[in-house]
Amino acid sequence: MRIAVDCRYVRTDRHDGISRYTAALVAELAELHPVTMIISDPRQLGMLPDLPSFRVSAPTSVREPLVARQVNRLAPDVVFSPMQTMGTWGRRYGLVLTLHDLIYYRHTTPPRDLPAPIRVLWRLYHLAWWPQRVLLNRADAVVTVSDTTAGLIAAHRLTERPVTVVPNAADPLPDAPSTPGRRLVYMGSFMPYKNVDVLVRAAAALPDHELHLMSRVTPAERARLQALAPGARLVFHDGASDEEYAAALRGATALVSASRDEGFGIPLVEAMGVGTPVVVSDIPVFREVGADAGAYVDPDDVDGFVAAVRALDDAGEHARRSAAARTRAAHYSWAASARTLLDLLERTAKARG
Repeated sequence: MRIAVDCRYVRTDRHDGISRYTAALVAELAELHPVTMIISDPRQLGMLPDLPSFRVSAPTSVREPLVARQVNRLAPDVVFSPMQTMGTWGRRYGLVLTLHDLIYYRHTTPPRDLPAPIRVLWRLYHLAWWPQRVLLNRADAVVTVSDTTAGLIAAHRLTERPVTVVPNAADPLPDAPSTPGRRLVYMGSFMPYKNVDVLVRAAAALPDHELHLMSRVTPAERARLQALAPGARLVFHDGASDEEYAAALRGATALVSASRDEGFGIPLVEAMGVGTPVVVSDIPVFREVGADAGAYVDPDDVDGFVAAVRALDDAGEHARRSAAARTRAAHYSWAASARTLLDLLERTAKARG
């Protein structure tokens, strides 16, 4: 069986969520079975394992609807794509597409780093369910990253194809000194649905804690958050390195998130993996990922976040939650996800004969 993985969404500088999902899965999958990586830019190879590769046009190219004709030259038995948008016209191979979440049907603001024309198309695409159905039904099978999203796919009848959960996981964080302190850590963007305002207001009511905001932030958003709660002790890292992130997490009181919607929640697994408790919004996917290791708060309840953090002032409670976090984090690994994916790819190729 010849397996190819669509690695064209891998970034050339630093991984985002889909880029890391692709690179981690292809590396673990290659430990189980030979894999060829489909790329569109040779620079992507610097972010990928040392494996055979095959170059085709970029996923944003006008040639994308017919990209299968390029991939056919590779003669794969089955192709896995970490997105649902891979072109399929004329394909002669099995195809597994991925839908990570349905966030942008409820929160229609597109990612800010997309070109303006694509942002317009993004908004139009998410005005109705039928375009998603068309995309997914072109595949032989569909992957998603959580049981929560799988349930939403079923509820909205988005595909007639079988849906398999291949969970996200977290890369091991680098070693860093453990510096216990009254420190809260937020890792995520500043898009409106992330609801960072609630964390900032909670930090103002926790004057003995610092709130470390790890991701890149615009000057305007930084100023807005500082003005929102002048009493809050905010530390803006504006794009922390893995080492800085690890140092902030280790010994922190908690990782916090008030997000209203997520497809998975990798920061939860990263925090739990180093024994940092998580205090997060009470949304289904966070319940799924954190299970009994997390503390869950209504996303609009500032006082609830304050109380959940204060509960961790008790050393015994913090130790108990830290141990539970490590146990829960062990539930997720790229190796286990790759085994699930390989089984699906084998079944897909076999079904096509």
